[in-house]
Amino acid sequence: MKKTITVLTATRAEYGLLKPIVEAIRECDEFCVKIVVTGAHLSPEFGLTYKEIEKDGFQIDRKIEILLSSDSPVSISKSMGLALISFSEYFEENRPDALAVLGDRYETLAVCIAAMNARVPILHFYGGETTEGAVDEAIRHSITKMSYLHFTSTEQYRKRVIQLGESPDRVFAVGGIGVENALSLPILSKEELEENLCFSLDSPYAIVTFHPVTLEDGEAEKQCRELLNALDMHKELRYIFTMANADAEGRIINIMIKEYVSSHSNAIVFDSLGTLRYMSALKYAAMVIGNSSSGLLEVPSFHIPTINIGDRQKGRLQAESVITCEPVCEEISKAIDKARSYDFLKLAASARNPYGDGNTSKRIAGILRKAFMKDDFNLKKKFFDVGFEL
Repeated sequence: MKKTITVLTATRAEYGLLKPIVEAIRECDEFCVKIVVTGAHLSPEFGLTYKEIEKDGFQIDRKIEILLSSDSPVSISKSMGLALISFSEYFEENRPDALAVLGDRYETLAVCIAAMNARVPILHFYGGETTEGAVDEAIRHSITKMSYLHFTSTEQYRKRVIQLGESPDRVFAVGGIGVENALSLPILSKEELEENLCFSLDSPYAIVTFHPVTLEDGEAEKQCRELLNALDMHKELRYIFTMANADAEGRIINIMIKEYVSSHSNAIVFDSLGTLRYMSALKYAAMVIGNSSSGLLEVPSFHIPTINIGDRQKGRLQAESVITCEPVCEEISKAIDKARSYDFLKLAASARNPYGDGNTSKRIAGILRKAFMKDDFNLKKKFFDVGFEL
């Protein structure tokens, strides 16, 4: 009998990384994959991105609404409460053989708690990473401790998961899906992309994505203003903005970006580009600006500069093509100048992406096939002690 793996997705970026994994698992005769959609996917404010999943030919098993129309800490906690209640009911009605989750979202933590209580084994993608400027740091490590199988993007992150007490025989360094997308996804031609976006790409352009730094309360508006002022100092560039995600203070950023775009003919904004348009836009971009994880994980594979602003991604491995700067107008402007310099463009063109070789999804499917050959997972995990001196 086929084993059922429920795959959780709550955001556009998360789905873009999960898609190749879902496709690889579906090709295995041993598995039945069910996709459950929640969070920002179901919000008109964030582009109803569940439609992208359906366009890709995937059947959605369940849509579970949890997102409130607010981004305050209280509303996020309430959304987590709704997720815990709703997914507890889902797992009672549809108990899969495993739940697959990616990353470090607050919705994901709540769903994992429900799965843990329902004794559903959790498969966690991309634990062991650090993002010191975001609450995601604590969430990611919490999910690690609830999970049974772990798939990390680098060997360094694998060791960190083991350091958290997880047995080495359940932790696998498989590489980053972002690299796989960058190297294997069919890319639109520049003309097709222009037509699709309704935006001229004749001049050099940057892709801009800026999220709130969730451990810096009340700083989103100030930091976004510094970024926009810096962009104004470089009118020679055109800008493609993608909206901030559903984190605390994300709506403040989105309002500011929309206001900026409305008064600047060299800028355009999208709720979501989707994986194909985003990867295609990276192909022809001069650089990426902001604080999205994509700037570190995927963009180096396109051999273009990333300007990584502030502390949201602090602690993650970075390619040589990444320029990290403070969220201050003058510093961001200097970073843009550096990214456009001949010497740095030459460096970016030869930079190695530290997140793998692009064969991640097949590795994951192979590991899962071996793991599920056993009759059952033993959820009574022993804490693996790492020998070291303090």
